[in-house]
Amino acid sequence: MPTGVTNSLTAAGHKATSSQRQKARGEKDFEPRILAFCCNWCSYAGADLAGTSRRQMPPNVRIIRVNCTGRVDPSFILDALNQGADGVLISGCHPGDCHYTSGNLKMKSRFALLQKVLEEAGFEPERIHLQWASAAEGDVFTEGITSMVERIKALGPNPARKD
Repeated sequence: MPTGVTNSLTAAGHKATSSQRQKARGEKDFEPRILAFCCNWCSYAGADLAGTSRRQMPPNVRIIRVNCTGRVDPSFILDALNQGADGVLISGCHPGDCHYTSGNLKMKSRFALLQKVLEEAGFEPERIHLQWASAAEGDVFTEGITSMVERIKALGPNPARKD
């Protein structure tokens, strides 16, 4: 586990489950904040295609374009959750189609480890999701992000969210 991750994340005291906190606050209309790291070469173009095709996407998603999902450092995801994002999507090229040959496979191998780190830090591992979507798959991108928003709604607010 990266140095300092457990200390900085568990210090917030994430004891109650998100759904318990949601019920206690009376949050019926919870709209999760989702941060999406999208590969420049495939998924970002897929998200753009979804927009130009007038596909409906949740308005509570913020997209960050990255050169490759292999360049998304796990600390970016941990920082996003620690600062209150309710969920994080990492979306990249299909395996075998990576512009940088194997960047997406690097992310895939980090992803399982990252889920374990999140669990140890008190976050539900379901708060992060990895998907593949090509530049021609705006519908795949839209369906993936929409299902993630629904999954995060069921989990409730991020324990670190301060509002």
